[in-house]
Amino acid sequence: MVSSASNSGIATLLKPAGVLFNYTMNRITLILSLLLAAGSYTCSFAWNKATHMVIGAIAYRDLRSSSPRTAARVVTILKQHPDYAIRWADKLNDPALSGEERDEYLFMLAARWPDDIRGKDNPYDHPTWHYVNFIYAPDQGIVRSDSTLATGENILQAYEQNQQVLRSNAPDSAKAIALCWLFHLTGDVTMPLHTTALINSQFPDGDQGGNKFKIRVTSDDKTINLHSFWDGMLLGDDDYTSARNLAIQERKAIDRKQLPQLCETGVTAWARESFQLAQDNAYRSHTLTTGTDQEGAVLPADYVATVKPIAMRQVALAGYRLADELAADVGN
Repeated sequence: MVSSASNSGIATLLKPAGVLFNYTMNRITLILSLLLAAGSYTCSFAWNKATHMVIGAIAYRDLRSSSPRTAARVVTILKQHPDYAIRWADKLNDPALSGEERDEYLFMLAARWPDDIRGKDNPYDHPTWHYVNFIYAPDQGIVRSDSTLATGENILQAYEQNQQVLRSNAPDSAKAIALCWLFHLTGDVTMPLHTTALINSQFPDGDQGGNKFKIRVTSDDKTINLHSFWDGMLLGDDDYTSARNLAIQERKAIDRKQLPQLCETGVTAWARESFQLAQDNAYRSHTLTTGTDQEGAVLPADYVATVKPIAMRQVALAGYRLADELAADVGN
């Protein structure tokens, strides 16, 4: 399935040093036809729940400064969410929280909600909405962001659908669901491995956004997958205080002036940006090696120090983009 939201992309051929790829169009068409026929899969979370909470908190704090009326309107809508009473009310009624902290916490809970309902037969769960699989097949000299593996409705389509609901005359209960998805997908699309399918001899059907790519952080650590490493790189505790504190830290360390990427608008552009980060940094231009289920390959000694600032920036970027999206779609 080729995403209708990404038809305007361009194909890029990789040419590693000393090797010239001279594929004919028939060869490329054959490879892509095989890739596009690949079956769907269920990917693990993009950013863990705690990190999504941080993104929600950054957006809330940004809106409280720039557009408090928008923040208040978002809170009003979210209180009409079908799951408000059963999932959120008890947490928000904590007497230790101030009124403003409750509103911030509501943003945080909304941002993680699509992960909270996954795999629980919830009618609002859409597993394929969390990602898009742009094609990264460096051994074949193919990198495409105008074609995707066939996985059903992807993050690009889901974002646009929920954006339309938010801009419509739908009741607030429906808008609350759309808001949660926009909160969450704005975060998901900034996670590089949620935009990428690495395809090579080890992963002929794709590595499922790093889920099949087995690594160890150090030689003494247990084997995990690359996707999981990126998910939990920044924060493990998903309580209000931990997420709020990291959001405060992020906003102090990375302000809007440091993020020229904020000029890029539209979820497809954001996804392509993440796709490039996956190639250059997550996979290190296809130099990162994978291991087995029993023994993952040890990450390069400088890997964590190199990619953690990128993850920090991406999370801040998601928070600011979410604030801008809310100001445009709700504030007006």
